[in-house]
Amino acid sequence: MQLKHRAFLVILMFAIVLPLAAYAQTVIREIRIQGAERVEPATIESYLDLKVGDPMTRETLDAGLKSLFATGLFADVTLTQQGSALVVDVLENPVINQIAFEGNEKLEDDALMAEIQMRPRQVFTRTRVQSDVARLYQVYRRNGRFSVLIEPKVIKLDQNRVDLVFEVTEGDVTKVESIRFVGNKRFDDDRLRSEISTKEAAWYRFLTSDDRYDPDRLAYDEELLRRFYLAHGYADFRILSAVSELSDERDRFFLTFTVEEGERYRVGEVSINSHLSNFDASVLRPEINIESGEWYNADYVRESIDNLTNALGDRQYAFVNVHPDVNRNREERIVDLVFNIDETPRVFVERIDVNGNVRTLDKVVRREFELVEGDPFNKSKLAKSEQNIRNLDFFETVELNAKSGSAPDKTVVEVDVTEKSTGELSVGAGFSTQDGPLADFRIRERNLLGKGQDLALSTVLAGKRSEFDLSFTEPYFLDRDVSAGFDLFHITRDYQDESSYDQRRTGGGLHMGYPLSERWRQALRYRIERNEITDVQSDASRFIREQEGTRDTSALSQRLSYDSRDSVIFPTEGMYYWLDTEVAGLGGDAKYVSGRTGASYYYPLFEHVVLNAMAEAGIIEGYGDENVQINERFYLGGNTLRGFEKAGVGPRDLTSGDSLGGQVFYRGTLESSFPIGLPEELGILGHAFGDVGTLTEVDDNGPEIQDEASLRSSLGLGLSWRSPFGPVRADYAVPVSKEDYDEEEHFRFSFGTRF
Repeated sequence: MQLKHRAFLVILMFAIVLPLAAYAQTVIREIRIQGAERVEPATIESYLDLKVGDPMTRETLDAGLKSLFATGLFADVTLTQQGSALVVDVLENPVINQIAFEGNEKLEDDALMAEIQMRPRQVFTRTRVQSDVARLYQVYRRNGRFSVLIEPKVIKLDQNRVDLVFEVTEGDVTKVESIRFVGNKRFDDDRLRSEISTKEAAWYRFLTSDDRYDPDRLAYDEELLRRFYLAHGYADFRILSAVSELSDERDRFFLTFTVEEGERYRVGEVSINSHLSNFDASVLRPEINIESGEWYNADYVRESIDNLTNALGDRQYAFVNVHPDVNRNREERIVDLVFNIDETPRVFVERIDVNGNVRTLDKVVRREFELVEGDPFNKSKLAKSEQNIRNLDFFETVELNAKSGSAPDKTVVEVDVTEKSTGELSVGAGFSTQDGPLADFRIRERNLLGKGQDLALSTVLAGKRSEFDLSFTEPYFLDRDVSAGFDLFHITRDYQDESSYDQRRTGGGLHMGYPLSERWRQALRYRIERNEITDVQSDASRFIREQEGTRDTSALSQRLSYDSRDSVIFPTEGMYYWLDTEVAGLGGDAKYVSGRTGASYYYPLFEHVVLNAMAEAGIIEGYGDENVQINERFYLGGNTLRGFEKAGVGPRDLTSGDSLGGQVFYRGTLESSFPIGLPEELGILGHAFGDVGTLTEVDDNGPEIQDEASLRSSLGLGLSWRSPFGPVRADYAVPVSKEDYDEEEHFRFSFGTRF
């Protein structure tokens, strides 16, 4: 009986093992592909990684199956054995016919398409769809829309094609409803809210995105809070948590910062520990702007490090490392500061590399450098070079870095730039009390052909003037630091209200300029134009009626200027000085000599409060038998002397009331610009000003001419708004001293926009 059982077990083992052995030893004699429509069978075999003659084992078949799925071409794959043949049955993924977005209004289709990976004519896979949906959620959340819903829909077509549609329900912008602080005792919530970049939702923030929740901005706000407390002496300050809570309706966020302020510290001893050989560190002591006994201020420490680094850079220590040791005495609440200076060799500029400029030529960037290869390294000149490149306004970002060169005493300066569009096409509209309603069209290329050349065509049509200008400037004529170019213009002006006539000017000119030093610059200009006095009223002053007609002017002029302002556009400190002279008479009818000079000085009184003092004077005289004509004289009033109308001050014909202009003027302005308590992001400033000036002397004589050289003055207040639509300014001024015949104007308003 036992023998029968053993025999049965042996037979059963052979029945199981022999087929497996045969399977393990089967060699592929044929590969048959089934279900393929678009993909060639030979291509499928190449992905399979199996060929005729290979053994057909579970391991090889599993590997082949994984290889086919990894291609992303197939929705399903089956491998079966039919004798010595391997049958590969595939179900291909469909091909995307087109991709569409529905329901999106705030973000355009092109913007969303740029964010996803899938494209028409690519193979459709669900993994890619899920990845693209996740990316679209990120894009909308980055734009402050956390309530967005995105649902992908697949529409099947013939020939195994599909249309992919992303149905988007954008929802409202998810704003920050409230920002709260826990643990703050020294500063209240309002003060801390003013120090961070995220703002609470308010009606006036419709032009900004600061009230939208952004996780990256939240991390930045934590850093701003640290800087604020460290700048006020709280050296132990910590942020325990920063929590953002989304409401159940997913339409607003609540932010809570939990802080630990700690104690406030004063500065104890301040010293410099230098490891530079043969260098007297005491010469650097004036560069440290924090003193013993003051409240500790981390901003002053950073500024001192920058000052020390710059001063050492000017002494050719390019890679100097300045790092502070901050030693706290918690019992006495004192911080001792030691500025450590590590030893580095003096270096020279080995090479300047420019990266990132696709359109702009290398030489356009290189010629802005204050350093050239072989010069001793100077950090101040490097910083000035960076500012020069930024002032070109050709690049979105500019970064200059000094890196180690081929030897310890050599450095390589790398310039990394990101180009931006330098072409401008703008149509504008606006209004001013001086020119009335206006519209302008302007087309300009500031970096023509990547050579830094400036070409502009502009047209202005206003209630009281029209202007057409064409100009071209080559900033580096003949590869030298000399700008050169030409201008063509045609201008008409309506002076009926001021002087009962119209003026038309047509002409052109050549100009050039070159630097005399880092801050001094000289500009030369030749101008030829035809002036026409037309439409003179019958009751106009006889001095104006006598000048009706055409007058040609050929004049050579120059401007000498000095500029130390920290910004050309929005200066807060520094001075701009100018001296203009002009001689007419190189042909034509006009013969005169004129000169005017002035200076404008900016000084920061307090944080965000800037004082501007300006003074200017001018004189013009005819020579030979020629008098200075009305179109060549100076005028004062309007923007040049607020509180008075344009041409409202100076010699006047009392019988007609016409302004005749003057040949001598001087004026001055003292103005303070300051915030008025509104959020800084609105760009609204207040202004308090006082203007003073006078205009006198004309060649014409007559009892009807009233001309007093007395000073006129005014006081006023103003508001300015750096709006997204252009600058807006309103001023209200009241004359303090004036003559009876002067024309007053209390309110001035100007608005301009480009779109």
